[in-house]
Amino acid sequence: MVAASHPSWLCCQLGAREHYVVPRALQQKGLLRELITDFWVRPESALRSLRSGLAGRFHPGLSSARITAMNFGALTFELGARVKGATGWNLISRRNEWFQRSVVQELRRERPITTVFAYSYAAEEIFKVARERGWRAVLGQIDGGPIEEKIVAEVTPPGHRSWQPAPPEYWQRWRRECKLAHRIVVNSSWSLRTLIDAGIRRKQIQVIPLAFDRPAEATSFKRVYPAAFTSERKLRVLFLGQINFRKGAVQLFNAVKRMSGEPVEFWFVGPLQVDIPHEIKDKIKWFGVAPRGETARYYRDADVFILPTFSDGFGLTQLEAQSWKLPVIASQYCGDVVIDGTNGRILETVSGTAIADALFELLRSPETLRTMSENSRVDERFSLTSLAASLADL
Repeated sequence: MVAASHPSWLCCQLGAREHYVVPRALQQKGLLRELITDFWVRPESALRSLRSGLAGRFHPGLSSARITAMNFGALTFELGARVKGATGWNLISRRNEWFQRSVVQELRRERPITTVFAYSYAAEEIFKVARERGWRAVLGQIDGGPIEEKIVAEVTPPGHRSWQPAPPEYWQRWRRECKLAHRIVVNSSWSLRTLIDAGIRRKQIQVIPLAFDRPAEATSFKRVYPAAFTSERKLRVLFLGQINFRKGAVQLFNAVKRMSGEPVEFWFVGPLQVDIPHEIKDKIKWFGVAPRGETARYYRDADVFILPTFSDGFGLTQLEAQSWKLPVIASQYCGDVVIDGTNGRILETVSGTAIADALFELLRSPETLRTMSENSRVDERFSLTSLAASLADL
């Protein structure tokens, strides 16, 4: 293991994925040499007023870390892409390419590092430099790769506006990234399975779960359930995330239909990417997109959280829900967070019937929900310390 007095990891991160959890873990362990990212906007920066969405491009856990940000270059790229009308996969690919070029230019300066970490789809050119210089290359795989795309294609109606498959060269670049990587880090056993099915060598892959910091305000939170759910006090079911085919939105809508007339409220928070069936519009509440700092109130006020995804690298919302002692109903196609019958339910299949059956059980037994809530907490294996130790052991 590298001594804490000699930080040797370089993190290259496009965006604020997972609240900068990997560089934060390395910083805590004393292993982070530097974070190179597109935007880094401190609270006092005027950039926050110039462009929406930049408030999340900062984390106090990295306030003392060495940060190389490309704020001006990133703004120039985004404005140029907007002027040229770049959208969809074209925009994603161009942004990934721009980021890699910018990082490679930064790497012309000598750095005393031994390991480079970069996320999938924006790592190939970075890893080429790493290989040339004898550095270790660690790829953070953000999703289920081409197998996930195949799954999404199967559950999405042909030609639907919400989704288009990636161009072939996207996956060709990804396979080159994988070949260049010494290690590929995935967040769950589900992602491990999808990568192996895609032909990636098992010995390359390491499963390291995500980490999550429990909000301070959630520490003393006490969840209260009624003796019975009624028309005056309904069971509040929360879905938070992208409302699309991959996340099981259609199957959840079917469950809403099956539970018509029951004392249940379905709360949806996130971008709506599919049409809500007309016959259930009066049975759900859609709150739109909530900024990261405003999601706590939904977790706090709900009775149960649901994630009926067909494929997720992990599903961080599960940990967010558990931090508020919220029972979770999840599919088996994401991170291993839920212990079936203890702190939630695992769906054997993603279907309207399976979802409705799980909810009917909890609707009829608030005591079961109460017990699950008491058992719902963010386990130590999802701590920043555990993540840092696992990365160091690589």
